[in-house]
Amino acid sequence: MKMRMLLTLLGIGGHASAEEIAMAPKTIPYETLVQLDGTPMPNATIQGKVVLFVNVASKCGFTPQYDGLQKIYDKYKERGFTIVGAPCNQFGSQEPGGAQEIATFCRMNYGVNFPLLEKQDVNGKKRSSLYQFLIHSETGGGKDIKWNFGKFLVDREGKVIGRWGSTTKPESKELTEAIEKAL
Repeated sequence: MKMRMLLTLLGIGGHASAEEIAMAPKTIPYETLVQLDGTPMPNATIQGKVVLFVNVASKCGFTPQYDGLQKIYDKYKERGFTIVGAPCNQFGSQEPGGAQEIATFCRMNYGVNFPLLEKQDVNGKKRSSLYQFLIHSETGGGKDIKWNFGKFLVDREGKVIGRWGSTTKPESKELTEAIEKAL
């Protein structure tokens, strides 16, 4: 019981209320997407593409997944695929840095050149509009993100078609087959 209360206070581990579901965007909220450098993300970055949204962190046991994410981005980007990373500090304070620190870390350690959004909450009362959309989609099932490196695949029409947790590696057969099918 104490653990459930703690998770609720941290804004993780639960299901959405009917009010949250009703208020969630029904399409990708393009107008709310802000890049790590503070500029609005151009719609063309993701519109009409297959997109893998991933909540990321620099100081997590799953951080080496940046390498796999970059590899699948490079493999499929010419076919209309992109990855959008959403830095999040909600899980063990594993993304404590500012925008410049995050960008430098990703570029220097993993050669990341796919788009990164500004740091945001993926759970709780301050959940970003993007994660409201992803979580409250039919595929999202209204379930909170459990940890860093959760993944949502969105098709070219903007429909969420897949969801995977942290332990699913970017280059896994399950995820790459889903990407290839969507392309």
